Amino acid sequence: MPAVPAGVMVLLGLWGLDRGTMWRDEAATFQVARRSLPEIWHMLGCIDAVHGLYYLLMHPLLALHADETVLRLPSVAAAAATAALVALIGSRLARPRVGLWAGLLYAVTPFVSHYAQEGRSYALVAAGAALATWLLIRAVEDGSPYRRWVAYGAVVAVTVLLHEFAVLVLAAHAVTLLVSRVPWRTLRCWGCAAAGACGVLAPLAVVSRRQSEQVAWIRTPGPEQAQALLRAFAGPGQGVLTVVVLLAVVALVLPLPRTGPLRLSAVALPLALVPPALLYLASQRQPLFLDRYLLFSLAGVPLLAAAGAERLLGVVPWRRAVTVAGVAVVAAAFAVQLSVQERERLPASRGDELARVASAVGRMARPGDAVLFLPLHERRTALAYPRDFAGLHDLTLKRSPAASGTLLGEEVGTAELRARLGRLPPRGRVWVVADTTTVGTPWFRAQRAEWAKAGALDALYREESTVFVRGGAISLYLRR
Repeated sequence: MPAVPAGVMVLLGLWGLDRGTMWRDEAATFQVARRSLPEIWHMLGCIDAVHGLYYLLMHPLLALHADETVLRLPSVAAAAATAALVALIGSRLARPRVGLWAGLLYAVTPFVSHYAQEGRSYALVAAGAALATWLLIRAVEDGSPYRRWVAYGAVVAVTVLLHEFAVLVLAAHAVTLLVSRVPWRTLRCWGCAAAGACGVLAPLAVVSRRQSEQVAWIRTPGPEQAQALLRAFAGPGQGVLTVVVLLAVVALVLPLPRTGPLRLSAVALPLALVPPALLYLASQRQPLFLDRYLLFSLAGVPLLAAAGAERLLGVVPWRRAVTVAGVAVVAAAFAVQLSVQERERLPASRGDELARVASAVGRMARPGDAVLFLPLHERRTALAYPRDFAGLHDLTLKRSPAASGTLLGEEVGTAELRARLGRLPPRGRVWVVADTTTVGTPWFRAQRAEWAKAGALDALYREESTVFVRGGAISLYLRR
């Protein structure tokens, strides 16, 4: 039974996997994971430690073959594993058709497809949380054999090292055990496993705390962010959202009978609700609320919806017909949201299109030309697609990203930039790769180094022409 949702997830994950471009977060994975292991370790002490394990896991894969499709394949595999685990959980806590419906509903959710096709850690974190939930169920059912709790603790530890906010799954599991009134011995075993996982996380939490400026751009969440998360979990379409929410309410008002020590609703509701609620509340003081950080909680929603469907359809005596009817409803939900699924496969589905910017530079620039990135983070385009920038002189680069232990490298000061501009030949050409969403804004003017770079260029060079592409602009500057 789990093979069916997993197979559907694989097909959806592979559909349009090569969008033809990476976006900025994927570009970070691509360029960091291709560094040597000492270079990766050096960088993690300075920045992005929260993704360190993921970069290390991706390192051997990209060493074999480095392209956009390979970059995303682990996420496809992880999403398929999660769909299978959701099916297993539903089958174990209710009956096989509930697991089938839940696994399929998870697989056809557009939010799942989005991160199943992204070269970041979130799909792997979701798989780890689902596996931990499955191991929790088995450990509680089997009494307290220590080997199961050791396995549970190890999986949680790896999952939180992939992304530290996954530690919130422990809060969901704690609520599950408390409302289920499990024996004290079970709570004690769970507590030991949870403490071990938190102990593994502690050093990463200390290091990432020192690197918190990376997430300083996140804003305090409000009702709009909560509603957006609900639509991501239950479906962006109003019709699908309404049906899923109503089925979940049915599952909570009329819970399915227990088939073991844990009730399905006692597992699914805390998983879907507790981590988002805790992160939302914590983010009122330190904003950290992003939907992708909570992908691992989504599995609770299809489990509740499938349980509600079982409560409504369970009275029908024709079992096979009921199973097929449930599958047909999931297929209808997919059909209704097909346009959303298609948009997820477009290059425009992400924040930017680095390949388009790089391609424009590759078409227009000539070897020996100079390039300047405004602001600094636009260098990510050259790091993701270095072939298009081959032969160009980076005017502001002082130390490469690998050598400096940073994502984007260190830049020279304004005086050195003026000197470099002055040393260019009289007919030298400078290409400015600019982020149109930031250049010219109050934020850009407040960045003294970036504003000084633009001023140094304008003092000696004039803008000749500009080509705009989605998310960026490539301007040719000639000496005044």
